[in-house]
Amino acid sequence: MDPKDIVRQGYDKVSRAYRGDTFDSEEDPYYRRCMDLLLPHLTAGSRILDLGCGCGIPAVQDLSVEHDVTGVDISPVQIERARSLVPSAEFICEDMTAIGFPPGGFDAIISLYAIIHVPLKEQPGLFRNISTWLKQDGWFLCTVGHRNWTGTEENWLGVSGVTMFWSHAAQETYEIWLTDLHFRIEGAMFIPEGNGGHTALLAQKTADNATKKPPM
Repeated sequence: MDPKDIVRQGYDKVSRAYRGDTFDSEEDPYYRRCMDLLLPHLTAGSRILDLGCGCGIPAVQDLSVEHDVTGVDISPVQIERARSLVPSAEFICEDMTAIGFPPGGFDAIISLYAIIHVPLKEQPGLFRNISTWLKQDGWFLCTVGHRNWTGTEENWLGVSGVTMFWSHAAQETYEIWLTDLHFRIEGAMFIPEGNGGHTALLAQKTADNATKKPPM
């Protein structure tokens, strides 16, 4: 099966097992810390794009209180729930690697635990698109791989018959990709999970390749 079909069908089936209609920070204690990397850089009314928004809880719901948020997700079930749970935001059911937006249309773009489901060979092109969609000096917050890995898991989240697909490079690769696209890395945070984990990266689109070593 195509990896994207695996992800689409997987999230359709585990939507509620993955995230309920409300969010308790104890479910994911790193969520607030991750968002705190970005929030100080936003001004009220910012245009924000969430790639892989899921059911809209909690990121779109939190951000839409003060900002104009558009969420994109490949799962029809997730998008249907998002439209009900966060009616103040706009939601689009689409593959994030296939959708298009006008250049410079967003002040910030986020993608939490979503790019890691995109086949690795398609990720560089996605990052180029993200750079185009952001305005100059715009902000990009994402969770990416900490180490190289591509694979699947059966009966994901304990839901019988559900397969999920992941594909990601190491943190250093993502930093190189972003730097080559004229982003400056402003922050990084390791997010442990099981025997491994992910990395949250905050980067700003700049006019040059000046880089700052991220805090670890």
